[in-house]
Amino acid sequence: MKKNSLDHGFSLLELLIVVAIILIIATIAIPSLLRSRQAANESAAVATLKNVNAAQTTYLSTNGTFGTIGDLSSSGMLDARFTANGALLAGYAYSVYGGGTGDYTVSAIVSGTRGRYNYYSGVDFVVRYRDAAAGETLPTGVTAGDPVG
Repeated sequence: MKKNSLDHGFSLLELLIVVAIILIIATIAIPSLLRSRQAANESAAVATLKNVNAAQTTYLSTNGTFGTIGDLSSSGMLDARFTANGALLAGYAYSVYGGGTGDYTVSAIVSGTRGRYNYYSGVDFVVRYRDAAAGETLPTGVTAGDPVG
């Protein structure tokens, strides 16, 4: 007796079981992937703030003043992506406040859910953070806040 070609393949129940297993695996894996992406964005923000601090030191020794994001970018001390305050990289918006002969504060403010913390630093070169979810804003003094370990 010859089998019908429709008798080969998977039944609907088998396909539903496979789809259910894939959904369970995705439910477990996706939050972990999002957390690791947030951690990568946060690490990039801290590294970028350190780069801006180094650029400010060089700019100060060359020009006698601290520079804005535009100054640092146009002088070649920062990447060309930093053209003005609010430059968005890896989920963070970077800005420099103050400058000139006084002090400055550089901030990295998270955009959406791409990170958990806002970061900032100043003339003491210590990178500090504030909880973005709690709606904490940039403090007035860069000595406030928790330093990044």
